Amino acid sequence: MSTRIAFLKGHGTENDFVIIPDPENVIDLPPAAVAALCDRRAGIGGDGLLHVVRSAAHPEARAMAAEAEWFMDYRNGDGSVAEMCGNGVRVFAHYLQRAGHVAEGDIAVATRGGVKTVHIAKEGDITVGMGKALLPEGDVTVSVGERSWPARNVNMGNPHAVAFVEDLDHAGDLYTAPPFSPASAYPDGVNVEFVVDRGLRHVALRVHERGSGETRSCGTGACAVAVATARRDGADPAATGAPATYTVDVPGGRLVITERPDGEIEMTGPAVIVAEGEIDAGWLETATP
Repeated sequence: MSTRIAFLKGHGTENDFVIIPDPENVIDLPPAAVAALCDRRAGIGGDGLLHVVRSAAHPEARAMAAEAEWFMDYRNGDGSVAEMCGNGVRVFAHYLQRAGHVAEGDIAVATRGGVKTVHIAKEGDITVGMGKALLPEGDVTVSVGERSWPARNVNMGNPHAVAFVEDLDHAGDLYTAPPFSPASAYPDGVNVEFVVDRGLRHVALRVHERGSGETRSCGTGACAVAVATARRDGADPAATGAPATYTVDVPGGRLVITERPDGEIEMTGPAVIVAEGEIDAGWLETATP
């Protein structure tokens, strides 16, 4: 490994990431190394890490290489692997454009949740095709302290439990994962969104992301919330033939989510690169037990 490792820092509606460009997949990033890099006091700091790899160079993405040149090898802040990160995809695409790998317009990005279509607009916002939501059957409950709420089970390539509450403060500190039941609903853990209404087709949320705690934004969570809110409101684009668009405020900004009649969901929002530099590989080795 080189003695210096290039990195960038970026965010999408303040959901922030360490970005490690590694086209040929030669940098070893075990969970402890990722956690060290994402540590906000002893590392660079981030909700997660975007490992930028050519699909053909990664064993989990080679089958997608014909569709998408680049693979977003996404890791949570604790080092665990995640299927998908909506804000991360926008930042990933912005990095690819900044680095000269892609231009404005439509590109494809491989993720563990499948190949995602991304549109980079001239004005800067980025739209991600997030795929279709799955709505597993069965009642789910989430709790914070003495309060409990029914939650809508929504899967966006990763699992979500969406609970509608009277006040976002009822979500508590969200440092630890809110308990849920039944345990069988989410055998690998779950992202939990607490939602309040702000206006017509306009909601706000707070979220606990599994492996990261409370984050300033969650792209897949915003999509799950838009779908759950639409169903609560009696809107199903597949049935009506009309798209449903919701504005979703997150602590770090605003996302616009559209569910089309064919079930495909699009998320539009900003992506920002704030810094770039080099990691001392010697430090990373000592920081990794």
